Amino acid sequence: MSKPSALTAERTLTPGRPGGAKRLPVGPALVVLGGLLALLVVFALHLGYGRSDVSLGDLLGLLLGGDDPEARAVLLGGRLPRSLAGLVAGAALALSGALLQSSVRNPLASPDTLGVTSGAYLAVAVATIAGVSLGDLPRGGIAFLGGLAAAALVHTVAGGRGGRPAHLVLAGVSVTLALSSVTAVLVMLFQEETGAVFFWGHGSLAVADSERSLMVLPLLAAGLLGGLLLARSLDLLGTGDETARALGVDVGRIRVLAVLLSVLLAAVAVSVTGPIGFVGLAAPHLVRFAGLRRHAAVLPAAAVWGATLLLAADLLARVTSPTGNEVPAGVITALFGAPVFLWLARRLPAEPAAPGGHPPGRRLRRLPFPLLLGLGTALLLALVCCGLLLGDIAVPARELPALLTGGGDGLIRSVVAEYRLPRLLVAALAGALLAIGGGIVQTVSRNPLADLTVLGVSGGAGFGAALIMVALPTLPYAVLPVAAFLGGAAAFALTYGLSRRRGTVAPERLVLIGIGTFALTTAATNYLVSGARFQVAQALTWLSGSTYARDTNDLGVLAGTAVVGIPLLALSFRRLDLLALGEDTPRTLGVSLERTRLAVLALAVALASCAVAVVGTVAFVGLVAPHAARMLTGSRTHRMLPLAAVLGAMLMVAADTVGRVVIAPAEIPSGLLAALIGTPYFVWQLRRGKRV
Repeated sequence: MSKPSALTAERTLTPGRPGGAKRLPVGPALVVLGGLLALLVVFALHLGYGRSDVSLGDLLGLLLGGDDPEARAVLLGGRLPRSLAGLVAGAALALSGALLQSSVRNPLASPDTLGVTSGAYLAVAVATIAGVSLGDLPRGGIAFLGGLAAAALVHTVAGGRGGRPAHLVLAGVSVTLALSSVTAVLVMLFQEETGAVFFWGHGSLAVADSERSLMVLPLLAAGLLGGLLLARSLDLLGTGDETARALGVDVGRIRVLAVLLSVLLAAVAVSVTGPIGFVGLAAPHLVRFAGLRRHAAVLPAAAVWGATLLLAADLLARVTSPTGNEVPAGVITALFGAPVFLWLARRLPAEPAAPGGHPPGRRLRRLPFPLLLGLGTALLLALVCCGLLLGDIAVPARELPALLTGGGDGLIRSVVAEYRLPRLLVAALAGALLAIGGGIVQTVSRNPLADLTVLGVSGGAGFGAALIMVALPTLPYAVLPVAAFLGGAAAFALTYGLSRRRGTVAPERLVLIGIGTFALTTAATNYLVSGARFQVAQALTWLSGSTYARDTNDLGVLAGTAVVGIPLLALSFRRLDLLALGEDTPRTLGVSLERTRLAVLALAVALASCAVAVVGTVAFVGLVAPHAARMLTGSRTHRMLPLAAVLGAMLMVAADTVGRVVIAPAEIPSGLLAALIGTPYFVWQLRRGKRV
């Protein structure tokens, strides 16, 4: 029997359901015809826009029998392949999203939110690195297998059939982050084999060719036909599993077939343009909002509007690029699709946070706090020493004391004292600040999965810093942390404000809206960075979080932040412990709840934003370190937060050293390695507890 909560969520969130958004009274034929007209207009504009002097009129003259060699070369060599790729990929993504949303009855489901596109992209990247000859069909087959494996992993992490809609999306996002981190590391390690993966990895029509698009057209047609054959069963599935079974529907078989078709269509899109987000989320909701309910109409209408949206996004990316540089279409779709995700997530019914929101788990035998802190500090110092010794220039351990005190070989002393030591200290301080910020947010929200990355703060801080670097590069360096703080504060205000309904903030909704905010701010940062005159490698490194070339100026920013912030934190320990007890206890003891919550959250945002301004966006350090500290020493903040700071510093120092040594003299951004460690922990937490 289907669970009432899942059915209630589906009816509430799906536009047009009772309790959902009001739908527009538009007939199926009008929606499809309107989509075809819009597609025709956008397709023509897309063909007519380019950097050459060939206009749409020249192309029309060519189609009417003209013989302009330049126009023919432009049409066949660049514009037509690009337009065909947008047409095919947009339709495939929209169909994939519509089938996923119906099969799992989750309005937030799409190929990108459930990890399908990231799995397909990783599989293609691995095959490319392995030297597998990838024709168009083999590429699609490998993408299909990767997407299918990712979908299976998400299903398992979310708890199988018993998982709630919010858990399914959280699992999908965590798997997406993990697979994306693995892919980014592989790209860094094998840059020659992967080629221009920055644009393809963000979803770009610039890598398309007509032969590939035409080759996968039969697969797109087969996916649409298969969906239409399942249309009646999917209509009945929307009424609930029990009702569908009573009407003769084999629920399990229909669901599996729909998911397989969805993964196939997502693989088609990835093989043509790379992973593109939010088209599969927005297009089905657009046609459902117009009043369509039966899948026989929803699927073709979604395909038409999906193609229209992707072509329009690519056209907008080229028209509005700040410097005329190529901006991936996937960045634009994320900019406009993330608000749709935010709107849907805000409507998610969820229970408010309860006191003691951290899920019970198996307690470790706890050592005395001074001993734990001393051991952690000793391990941190040992990691820093290892970082000073290891690298493309080996440093003998016996010479390290002399080098740090001004003796030894001049060249090696310069490497150790002027290059390695500052960046290791920057990594340690950044990790400590991120861990403290994450611990504060988890305590205040009573949400064990709350993290400044998951809540969008890191993305907002990164956008604020990127805005200064791109738009106002002549401003003093001291402005960068201020801009990062303002960006992080604005992102958190958006997340918290949208999460608040009827005076409460539900943990699941807070995390989901934070994910949407992170997607929005990250897309905005990608737009600035890829559209600006950054080198691609430099842009990718900064966006991934890196301590490369950090010096004493960066160290001064972080040290100043720590000097100001840590005393304020020490004064807040008692109030943080009271906030962790719920709403009533602090009020009974005379604590101004809203003022205290706002003050400590502002402190958390300030600490994390300054770290992001210096090292870029680093995921999940603020999740892993506080959790580990809480298991080791308990939840009292005067013990948990200092230990979390040490653990966060250890994580970042270890990530910096490993990233610097593995492929020396090249580097892997430390943020990617930290994410590889943190994301599995996030997955484990989802599997470990029933509530977020």
